[in-house]
Amino acid sequence: MSLRTSGPGRVPETTRRIAEAALPQGSPAIRVRDALGELFRDEDFADLFPRRGRPALSPAVLALVSILQFAEGLSDRQAALAVRARIDWKYALGLELEDPGFDYSVLSEFRDRLVEGSAETRITDAVLAAASEAGLLKPRGRQRTDSTHVLAVVRGLNRLELVGETLRAALNALAAAAPQWLTELADDEWFKRYSYRVEDYRLPQTMTERIERGNEIGNDGMRLLQTVFHPATPGWIRQVPAVEMLRRTWVQEFQIEDETVCWRHPKNIPPAGQRLVSPYDSVARHGSKRDTDWQGWKVHITETCEPDQPNLITHVLTTTAPVHDVQVTGTIHEGLAEHNLLPAEHFVDSGYTEARVLVSAQRDYGIEIVGPVQGTAAWQAKDEGGFTQESFTIDWQDQEVRCPNGKRSRGWSNSTSQTGAAVIRVWFSIKDCGPCPVRSQCTRGTGRIGRRLTFRNREELEALRKAREEQKTEEWRRRYQTRAGIESTISQGVRQMGLRRSRYHGVAKTHLQHQFTAAALNLSRIDAWITETPRGSSRTSHFRRLRPAPNPLAAGRTPAGAEVPDTAS
Repeated sequence: MSLRTSGPGRVPETTRRIAEAALPQGSPAIRVRDALGELFRDEDFADLFPRRGRPALSPAVLALVSILQFAEGLSDRQAALAVRARIDWKYALGLELEDPGFDYSVLSEFRDRLVEGSAETRITDAVLAAASEAGLLKPRGRQRTDSTHVLAVVRGLNRLELVGETLRAALNALAAAAPQWLTELADDEWFKRYSYRVEDYRLPQTMTERIERGNEIGNDGMRLLQTVFHPATPGWIRQVPAVEMLRRTWVQEFQIEDETVCWRHPKNIPPAGQRLVSPYDSVARHGSKRDTDWQGWKVHITETCEPDQPNLITHVLTTTAPVHDVQVTGTIHEGLAEHNLLPAEHFVDSGYTEARVLVSAQRDYGIEIVGPVQGTAAWQAKDEGGFTQESFTIDWQDQEVRCPNGKRSRGWSNSTSQTGAAVIRVWFSIKDCGPCPVRSQCTRGTGRIGRRLTFRNREELEALRKAREEQKTEEWRRRYQTRAGIESTISQGVRQMGLRRSRYHGVAKTHLQHQFTAAALNLSRIDAWITETPRGSSRTSHFRRLRPAPNPLAAGRTPAGAEVPDTAS
């Protein structure tokens, strides 16, 4: 299928006239088309199509249809019907009224082309480019970032269900790929155990029975794997994806003791963030944040937050669930730099901040990160009168540290932390710490060692201490209120577009879903800006409104129950 460049083109006069008569007040699709013009061109997707073959439908049309589809939460069938039946969609797409549209399956094929060509970001790039030309994006302004969990499109399985369903999936795949070979291997017991989904059976209730059932499944799966990897078996059978998933799951869940396959002890299996969770998605992982546990992904959303412009999403990043927020701060800045969308101020929560990030963001991109940094977890910080790292004076030139009692350190070495970060370790002599009258305020170590300190390099340590001091001020608290609006952006994506539920298998297609969601949110906010729709304020329950207003002068700071203004569109 080749590409014949045409694109949406100008809005036909008949379509314009009928749309104006039928919708005199306009609609979001019509207003955005009038304000931004053509968002896509077929040439933008030319590299995704071969040069020869049957002409394909316009990818520029399919891209805009996909955004409108996500904006209204439609399925592929409903979106294809809207193209045929709705005047405002024909207006936005620049189609004649008698245009017959296309089959809904074309949308799925278009998404596959975007994923295979690693062209997911072209969707949001085009919308942001049009917004920039319209003067709706401010260079080097303020932006904010937050993340939320995304559920994979697979059912949660316990260990017994996982191994049973994985073996069943492998047998089904082999039954389709090599039916004659599998018929010679399978016995009647296999047909009884694995012909139906695991959840259709009544699983054993006692732990002993569940272990016996798991060992039974483990032996069946091992027998299948031994036959698959036998030299007499055709090599191509080993390349079946479900067989590889079976092998990886058996390594994860079982071990061989005395030539017998048996369950691994729960302490002897990989950590939750590394374990396979479903035979139907090899990349989805288990994630946990505070009191939320889920299986799937995490999406990081970055948006502008200027008071005189619409809040537009500038970057979307999809990761597996266990990836910590601080691990992607640099990736977000790198992505923004590639598209010339770097902010001067970046508002984030404590999950995205650490000493290394504070320094690298300022040094590499000129970005000031505004967000709370974690305090020290040492017991000295919690004990009144305890000597924390801030109580010690560091002489960087002579590479020594002076304690609050005036004693000098006896050692200084460059090292690495458990996470691989470069750190400096210093220690004091037991001859100085042992008889010290304030030793109980400094260390709880035995009498055979003195106080030991571990800290970052000078640049990172000074940045960290500066951030900790600034976040104690009232001015910083008022400034940081700007970040609060990102919560409403996530809420809008969840309520209108199902942001927290993946529609597709795999991280690549889930990331594409998030790109379409971001583009749809941007068009929605541009339309709200055009119609001068006021931004929503924080919701307050009827009961909460009955609470008497606190006296801020008495507290000397922002009251704990005070409402934070919502700055999102």
